[in-house]
Amino acid sequence: MDSKRLELQLLIESLEKIEGRGTQLISYYIPAGYDLAKVLDHLSYEYSTAQNIKDKHTRKNVTDALAKIINYLKGLKKVPENGLVIFCGNIGDYGESDIKMWVLEPPEPLQIRLYRCDSKFVLDPLKDYLEPKQVYGLIVLDRGEATIGILKGNRIIVLENKDSWVPGKFRDGGQSALRFQRIIEQEVHEWLKYLGERAKEHFDKYKDSLVGILVGGPGPLKEKFVEGEYLPYYLKDKVIKIVDTGYSNEYGLKEMVDKAKDILEKAEYVREANLVRDFLALISKGSNLVVYGENDVKRALEYGAAEKVLISEKMRDKISEILEIAKKSGAEVEVISMDHPEGEQFSNFGIAAFLRFPIY
Repeated sequence: MDSKRLELQLLIESLEKIEGRGTQLISYYIPAGYDLAKVLDHLSYEYSTAQNIKDKHTRKNVTDALAKIINYLKGLKKVPENGLVIFCGNIGDYGESDIKMWVLEPPEPLQIRLYRCDSKFVLDPLKDYLEPKQVYGLIVLDRGEATIGILKGNRIIVLENKDSWVPGKFRDGGQSALRFQRIIEQEVHEWLKYLGERAKEHFDKYKDSLVGILVGGPGPLKEKFVEGEYLPYYLKDKVIKIVDTGYSNEYGLKEMVDKAKDILEKAEYVREANLVRDFLALISKGSNLVVYGENDVKRALEYGAAEKVLISEKMRDKISEILEIAKKSGAEVEVISMDHPEGEQFSNFGIAAFLRFPIY
């Protein structure tokens, strides 16, 4: 996960922990291109309406929060290019005033307008930005088994694994063998037809984000599946690579993704795996342009030597601190998931940094 998405995720996690006494926490989503004057008019109306709140503590908390938002917006000339998201409210104990405000410009143009005053901040629209925008369909198959899944962000997700009903080979000769061979061919056809229908049912759920499909397997059946009329035309057109794999189970999906990394460079799973491989390659060579361990990475950041920091999600309690130090030195930060083998291996190191220049 890159640093911008990481910062957003950490903000969401911190805001989720806040709970107001009564309906006093304000969430305001202002879409891209919206008239700032209309926003201020709306907030003035809400301020006037809030004067009628019966509970004096809630009334004060809401009006103080609205006043803080209005004062901030008056300092702007217009709504930022991607829109604006504001969270504001009293986070102090009952009877105490501690009005805090968080303001951010979304990473992509905001399409919704939403104002809510509640006991919790409204965060679901922000969480949508954390969801990977691209999904790859994955199918590995042979005569005995097939697995359908997706590559989404840094995770390979198995959607279905199925053993086939196609009988094994018939050894006797003569008419019986020919008849049995025809039966097998028909069963293979039905098996591939079934897989096409299952793939359609699964992948249609991701049709707006499906950017490509990989098909793999240990034998020639995968080519027959792609070349035949088993997949709907719109899915067939999305097949970007056919891959030889040794398995047609979950491991086969992972093997296929690994072998197709040349065309999946932008996929988060592949990007993270490549970063870990680069790190391990430098370590094995004894390079002085990479360090690992919290103390050495912090030293590299303080010296301005760190170009990119890798931190395992296993060290979640250290991420905010490292991100803050990295921002000061201009270093990039990547959080490495443990949802893939390389990520699990990297978790043994915890944290590492690629260096611009040696520090030892």
